[in-house]
Amino acid sequence: MLSLENNQIKAVFSQHGAELQSLIDQKSQKQYLWQADPKFWGRHAPILFPIVGRLKDDQYQLNGQSYHLHQHGFARDLDFTVIDQQADRLTFSLQDSAVTREVYPFAFDLQISYQLTANHLTVSYRVKNPAEPKMLFSIGGHPAFTVPLADDETFDDYLVEFQPVGNYQKIPLVGNYTDSAAAQTDRMAGLKLSHEAFKNDALIYQLKQKTVLELTTSAHQHGVLLDLPATDYVGIWSPYPVKAPFVCLEPWWGLADDRQATGDFTQKRGLHQLTSQQEFVAKFTISIF
Repeated sequence: MLSLENNQIKAVFSQHGAELQSLIDQKSQKQYLWQADPKFWGRHAPILFPIVGRLKDDQYQLNGQSYHLHQHGFARDLDFTVIDQQADRLTFSLQDSAVTREVYPFAFDLQISYQLTANHLTVSYRVKNPAEPKMLFSIGGHPAFTVPLADDETFDDYLVEFQPVGNYQKIPLVGNYTDSAAAQTDRMAGLKLSHEAFKNDALIYQLKQKTVLELTTSAHQHGVLLDLPATDYVGIWSPYPVKAPFVCLEPWWGLADDRQATGDFTQKRGLHQLTSQQEFVAKFTISIF
C-alpha cells in the first residue's frame, strides 16, 4: 500500500488496479471511501479501461476478429507500476502486454496520477497511443462513497446536487446495455437518494459542460464534492435490491454498449480515438468536507 497525506486528508492506494483504497478526514478520522465489504460490493474505486460498462455478450469485432472483454475492461484487475512518488503526488503506469493484447489488440500507455491539495484529491488519466494503428478506447472512474457518514443518519437522508442546475440528458439502462433511443432530458437540481432509485441499475447523465456533484445531506454538515471539468458522462450507482451503505459517483469517458449495438467496435458509442503518438488527458477532483 502507498499513501499521500497532509494535515487535512489521508489517501491510501494499491498498485493492484492503481486503485484508491481509503480517503480519511484527518481531523474527524471519518472514512469517506467505501471499504469494499464483499457482502455488498468488493471494490473501492476501480479504474475502468479500455471500456466502460458491458459489451453485448461481452465481445466485440474488429478487423474481422472477435474478442472477449469483460465488463469495465481489465485495468482494475492488473498490477500497475509506480513511476513517480512525491510528497503530494503519485503516478501509476500500465502498458500493453501479451495478456492484454489477447482481448484488446492495441498498444497503449496508461498513466493514473493522484494529486493531493488541501482537502482535494485530483485524479488524472493520461492515455497514449505509442503505435501506428488508430487506438479506440474508453476510460472512467468508479469511486464509491460511504453513505451515511454518521451513525444518526440514513441513506435516504442524502442527495446528489447538480451544479449548474439545468437540463441533462438521461440515458436509461435496459439490463446491462444503454438504450439511447429512449434517452430523455431531465431538469436536474438535486437527486434524493433511495435504494429504490437504482432498481434499474445506474443512473446515467450526459454532461455538456463543467459540472459539480455534491453528495451531502440537507443540512450540508459533511459530504463529498466531485468536480468534473470536462467529462462526457456521469453514472450514479448503488446496488439493488440490497441496501448497501454507499453510492458511487462515476465520471465516464465512455458508455456500455447500446442495446442496438452490432458488436462492431469501430461503431461503439462513446469511444475515443488516438492516432499514433497522440495523447488523451482527463481529470476529476474529489473534495471532502
